[in-house]
Amino acid sequence: MNPKTIYEKGILFHHYSNTAYPLTPSSFMEYKISDENKIPQFLEEELKKFEELSLYIHIPFCKQRCRFCEYAVLENTDDETEDIYVSLLLKEIEMYSKLLIGKKIVGYDIGGGTPTKLSEKNLMKITEALRNSFNFSKETVYSIETTPLIAMQELTKIKAIFEMGYGRISMGIQTISEKLLNELGREGTTGIYEKAVMNIRKAGFTQLNVDLMYGFLHQTDDDFETTLRYAIGLKPEYITLYRNRYKGTKIEAEAGGVSLYKVIRQYRLAFKVLNENGYKANYGKNTFSRVEGDYGTSDYLTKRVINGIPYIGIGLGAQSFGYDYLAYNEGAASKQINTYRKKIEEGKFPIQDIYRLPLEEAIGKMISVAFYFGFVNFEAFEKRFGIKFCEHFSEEVKFVTKNGFMEIKNGGIYLTERGADYINGVIPLFYSERSQKELINLSSKTINRSQDEKIFLEAYNIEAYSKPSLTADCVIFFTEKGKELDDKNMKVLLIKRGEHPFMNCWAIPGGFVKVNETVEETAARELEEETGLKNVELSLVQVFSNTKRDPRGWIVSCAYVGLIREEPEFLSYGEDAIDVKWVDVTEVDKLELAFDHAEIIQAALNKIKK
Repeated sequence: MNPKTIYEKGILFHHYSNTAYPLTPSSFMEYKISDENKIPQFLEEELKKFEELSLYIHIPFCKQRCRFCEYAVLENTDDETEDIYVSLLLKEIEMYSKLLIGKKIVGYDIGGGTPTKLSEKNLMKITEALRNSFNFSKETVYSIETTPLIAMQELTKIKAIFEMGYGRISMGIQTISEKLLNELGREGTTGIYEKAVMNIRKAGFTQLNVDLMYGFLHQTDDDFETTLRYAIGLKPEYITLYRNRYKGTKIEAEAGGVSLYKVIRQYRLAFKVLNENGYKANYGKNTFSRVEGDYGTSDYLTKRVINGIPYIGIGLGAQSFGYDYLAYNEGAASKQINTYRKKIEEGKFPIQDIYRLPLEEAIGKMISVAFYFGFVNFEAFEKRFGIKFCEHFSEEVKFVTKNGFMEIKNGGIYLTERGADYINGVIPLFYSERSQKELINLSSKTINRSQDEKIFLEAYNIEAYSKPSLTADCVIFFTEKGKELDDKNMKVLLIKRGEHPFMNCWAIPGGFVKVNETVEETAARELEEETGLKNVELSLVQVFSNTKRDPRGWIVSCAYVGLIREEPEFLSYGEDAIDVKWVDVTEVDKLELAFDHAEIIQAALNKIKK
């Protein structure tokens, strides 16, 4: 399919086109093995195909489900339920151990949910069962997740976990904004976080990761920067950023109110602040490390992302991905334990759905996950699939390199700074053709601009912005040398907005005047940031000050006009612009333009002709 079309759809539907693949729970139904009796034989055949793998153990218990959580989680469970669940886990571990004799385990995570909600006794049972059942590589570092509250209150348990052999621990802070924490249904204070870190260090851990989240509707850039700087002050070895994905969460309805530009802006902010404070990562990568030569992620994640190592998920709703199959355990859809328990007690693999993947879907899955690190390793790709990346994706590679989204270096293809901004358009370029068609259909059915804009405006606070609210807009015309300034000979420069209001509509370049900046300086700056054009002679058209021209509030625009006679070879959109193009002046009235920009263009046209 046409790379530009797929890229644009990914940008438009950015909440779905991310490292999670496939797009929806029903995407792979045509590949599903429907006969439950065939699953054991199929698994046995698939697991023979590889010699190394990673393990993930899912513990689905939490005090309460956070409103941003999409995973299989059970709330407020008692000790008896947890004991029963662990006994079921041990049986599932035993089932897989019979199929994995001689296989080497090169990565292991126990996550959730909240693994540390389990008792020390249950955690020891799981750990010993794994050691006794599987052949772990000596280099494998065991990784576990905890909450700040448990780490603060249960030092003895944290010490016991370290003594069990866990070398890496991850703790979710997410945000220190109490207002946002309350909205998300999550507990946390700076006092809790500091005591939690102190206890983790007392226990002996020297590999601490802190999780932070961004991209929430009610999260300001200032809130996010405060959280970033606070997390840096805790001095963890690693800081991982998670963009809120919305899909399948209690706040999914808010997704449309969060623009791509906000997500870009907050990741840029984090990248700058973290790098300035010694936390390094390549563009697009989620985990930042202050340890030289250490990616910062667990062995389980590092091996599956870079090397495409297969992994098996054990537990309620856990996911497994082999060379040619993808599976989800019972509970992935229902978030309930009943069917998982029933199958285990019947001696069956507790699989809800298992799919026999064609090559293109297996490739799509591996590459989507690879973008968690911001690059694809050519050697690992060829080893996994027996084909060369740049040959298989020749058109896509040409598109991303030509447009400055990715560059080939160090044995792989890496996101650039620009590519990290527009990662949601880049990832679906490497989907299967079936998934690309699904993205096109899904986006055309799901985007509801008026509703999304309503959500955005409800959260928008104009009082947070400097007064007066003043913008500069630029109308840039192009006419070839020697031709008359006639509508039929002229083109106007338009950008596609990546921010509410009028998100995904065409508009003229422009933006807000910054403090200590003249309106003329703003016009030149916005033109360069959003289109790449600079050194264009601009003259004032007029001031547009209708109080209803902008749904955010009374925002005045100083409109400027410029004329160029040589069309630039390359336009480079950026900031809150997600596309840029020249449009024939005679075609402008066929477009849905933002704000009063049709009126501004006409006024500029009248002025330039005089």
